[in-house]
Amino acid sequence: MARLASDFIGLYTLRLCPSLQLSQSSVLSPTSLRSLGRNNASRRLACMTKPDPSETQKSEELPVEPDSVKNNDSQAASSSQSAGFSEVPNKNFNRQIALASTIVAVGLFLSTRLDFGVSLKDLSVAAIPYEEALSNGRPTVVEFYADWCEVCRELAPDVYKVEQQYKGRVNFVMLNVDNTKWEQELDEFGVEGIPHFAFLDRDGNEEGNVVGRLPRQYLNENVDALARGEASIPHARVVGPYSSAEARKVHQVADPRSHG
Repeated sequence: MARLASDFIGLYTLRLCPSLQLSQSSVLSPTSLRSLGRNNASRRLACMTKPDPSETQKSEELPVEPDSVKNNDSQAASSSQSAGFSEVPNKNFNRQIALASTIVAVGLFLSTRLDFGVSLKDLSVAAIPYEEALSNGRPTVVEFYADWCEVCRELAPDVYKVEQQYKGRVNFVMLNVDNTKWEQELDEFGVEGIPHFAFLDRDGNEEGNVVGRLPRQYLNENVDALARGEASIPHARVVGPYSSAEARKVHQVADPRSHG
């Protein structure tokens, strides 16, 4: 029985390790077969524990990320972060914006002050006396106004700008409706609301009038027509929001010496 078991072990070993198979022509004695079985038993263990070369190769071929790729990825990430931070305005940029806004605000404030700094009194002082305007051979714009007239005050800057543009070619006269000296002129020009602008040609004949709050364009175009000696003005009879001239009766003063 022991011999049969040894022979069985030897044959099983040959089947597991093909490299130990003998050629068909080889003849083994029972003693050699037993010895071969013992030797092959240890070789069988070696065959079973020896690693598979293909598996070893696969484990060695596992992809390893190169350091250069890692560096490139880290550089790309840092670049994207820095690019995102560059879009955020820095302190200097904010200061520049604040400074520019301040300059614009100051400019708007000054321009507003310059425009509304012109008062009716300023226009009255710079105005040409009515009698002189009728005798110097130039066309004339006569404005009937009052110091209490809100619309008159609002239009003062516009009147000043037009006056400066046509100064020397057109007379600008200011007549205060509170002054009883101009009662005859109030009736003559039919002043019912103020400001009332009467446009006279070189001979003192009225070509038309504009009453109340209207765009500066109306005044500018009428004055331009007068300066060029046109036979008529483009806005001969236009009425806008105005103050009633009847209120002058409360504020009337008698000052024959004044031309305003």
